Amino acid sequence: MKIWTTALLLLATVLIAAGCAKNGETSPSAKGGKPDYKGLTLKLGVQGSGGMYAKAREEKWFEKAYEPLGVKVEWAEFQSGPPMTEAMASDKLDFASLGNMPVIAAQSAGIKFEIISQILDGKRNTAIIVPADSPLKDIRDLKGRKVAVTKGSNAYNLLTRGLHDAGVNPADVQVIQLQPNEAQPAFDSGKVDAWATWDPYITVNTLTGKGKVLTEGETLGVLAPSFVIVRKEIADKYPELATVYLSVLEKTRLWEEQNSAEVLKRYAADYKIPEAVVGGMLTRSKSINIPVSEATAAELQKTADFQESAGTIRKKIKVADAVNNTFIEEALKAASAVK
Repeated sequence: MKIWTTALLLLATVLIAAGCAKNGETSPSAKGGKPDYKGLTLKLGVQGSGGMYAKAREEKWFEKAYEPLGVKVEWAEFQSGPPMTEAMASDKLDFASLGNMPVIAAQSAGIKFEIISQILDGKRNTAIIVPADSPLKDIRDLKGRKVAVTKGSNAYNLLTRGLHDAGVNPADVQVIQLQPNEAQPAFDSGKVDAWATWDPYITVNTLTGKGKVLTEGETLGVLAPSFVIVRKEIADKYPELATVYLSVLEKTRLWEEQNSAEVLKRYAADYKIPEAVVGGMLTRSKSINIPVSEATAAELQKTADFQESAGTIRKKIKVADAVNNTFIEEALKAASAVK
């Protein structure tokens, strides 16, 4: 793994030099032709304490990549995406990995950030699940039922768009706002009839026999891609640090892809679930780290337009304005050079 650290440092050095040499100017924080990182601590957000990021945190891959530059790292854990964008709005978070709906809501709210990578394709990572013995068979059967969901999440988009397309007025469904740690016991105890959620909760509940999928994103034609976003000030002042972040993320993704036995064992311990459940979860939600394509941006725009018409977000937005593929393209070049 040392070759990765060396490559990342070299990448950052090259990017710093290129950035400072552009038009003969330096960045706002530059001194002597180099960015001044003195006192800079990057705040990295994750959802939960397990999974791919847990390995990176344990090995201190992000810390080791930034340390030669004099940049420190702090981690913050969240239950879902909306609190992450709230933290970013108050300059308390610099990087976050989250679903499509929080990204759209944040852009509509005027939060300054850039979408710099796509990390899930969004086909099967959101679903509406019901208890294993539930008589419900179709999304239309949710009329008059209690459905747990985290408002503002990608699962909320799945639920509301799915109901609309099925001809069901969302007002006819009893939507119960719950974070995942609240929704799971409500689902287990039968206090809700269904739960609109994402993985690992879908796979954990279905493969352990607690629940079954009523419908999911791919079936409904409502995709829920996930992304990495960076606070705009960081992207503008220190673009090289965004590229380094994605390079470390790619290193972590490749570890997950190439070490299946260790991954199954670790994730099973992280989530306190059987390894078979972990395998199902990774099949449903395979990690990627790629530029945001025009097709993905178009799907994101479709979601934004729907949520604006439904009054869920504040104003109409142009999603493409927030997309910047420069950093991931540079990061993947670096990863290719290491292989």
